[in-house]
Amino acid sequence: MKKAAEYKLYRLQHTLAPAYFLAPALILFSIFVIFPIFQSIWISFHKWSGFGPMQWVGLDNYIKLGSDLRFISSLKNNGLWLVLMMLAPIFGLALALFLNQKVKGMRIIKSMFFFPFVINLVVIGLVFSWFYNPDLGLLAEIFKAFGLKPIPILADENLATYGIIAAGLWPQTAYCLILYLTGLTGVSSQIVEAGRIDGAGGVKMLRHVILPQLRPATIVAVTVTVIGALRSFDLIAIMTAGGPWGTTYVLAYHMYKESIFNFKMGYGASIAVVLFLVMVVFISLFLKNIISSEK
Repeated sequence: MKKAAEYKLYRLQHTLAPAYFLAPALILFSIFVIFPIFQSIWISFHKWSGFGPMQWVGLDNYIKLGSDLRFISSLKNNGLWLVLMMLAPIFGLALALFLNQKVKGMRIIKSMFFFPFVINLVVIGLVFSWFYNPDLGLLAEIFKAFGLKPIPILADENLATYGIIAAGLWPQTAYCLILYLTGLTGVSSQIVEAGRIDGAGGVKMLRHVILPQLRPATIVAVTVTVIGALRSFDLIAIMTAGGPWGTTYVLAYHMYKESIFNFKMGYGASIAVVLFLVMVVFISLFLKNIISSEK
C-alpha cells in the first residue's frame, strides 16, 4: 500500500511538473496581455476621457468608425503596408541565397546586411528622414546628379506612405535574411545532390528542393512580417507624425492620437479592438496552415 501511494504521488508530481514551470510565465502573460485585451474591449463600449467615470455607450464607438474617414484611410494604409511588406521575405530569401556561399570576405558582407536588424526603428526613421530631405538628403543629391529636381517624398501625400514602407522594409528584410540563412544551414545536402542527379537546377532546384525545406522559416518570416505590418507605428510617429494631412495614418497611430491627444479612450479602444481582430484573423490562418501541414 505504501509503495502504491508513493507511486501515485510520483505520477501526480510528474503530471503537475509542466504546470509548475509554466505558472510564472502564464501569470505574467495573463496580467500584462490577457487582462489588458479584455479591459480594452470593455472600455470600447464606453465614452471615457481617461479621467473620471466611464459612460456606457454600447456599440456607438464602433458605429462611428464606419463614418470616420481617417479610420477608413488608416485601414487602407494598413492594407498597403501588409501587401508591400510581403516583399521582405522575398528580398530576404534572395539575399540569403546570395550570401550562403563560401567566398572570401563573405562574413564582412553578411555583417553589413545584418546591421539594419540591430538598429532601433527610431534611429532608422531618423536616418531615412535625413535621406529623403529634399534640400540636404542623399536622395536629393542623387536626383541633382541626374539633373532632376528633388522630390519631397515625406511631404507628398501620394508618396509619403510608400517612403515610410521603404524604411520599414530595410530592417524587416534583414530579419527575414537571418531566418533564411539559419534555415539554409539545415537544408539536406543529400536531397540537393539527389536533385542534381535527377537533372534539377536553377529555378527547379529552388522550387522543388530548397523552398520545401525552408517552409518553417518561410512561415515564421511571413507571420512576423504580417504582425509587424499591421502594428506599424514607430516609423510613422518619427518620420511624418501621420502627415501630410493625415495621409500616412495607420490603425495603431490613429488609436494613439484619438486616445492620448483627443482624450477619447473609448473610441481609441474600439480602434484597438478592430486592429486586434484583424491580427487574429491573419494569425489564425497561419496557425491553421501550420497545424494542417503538421498533420
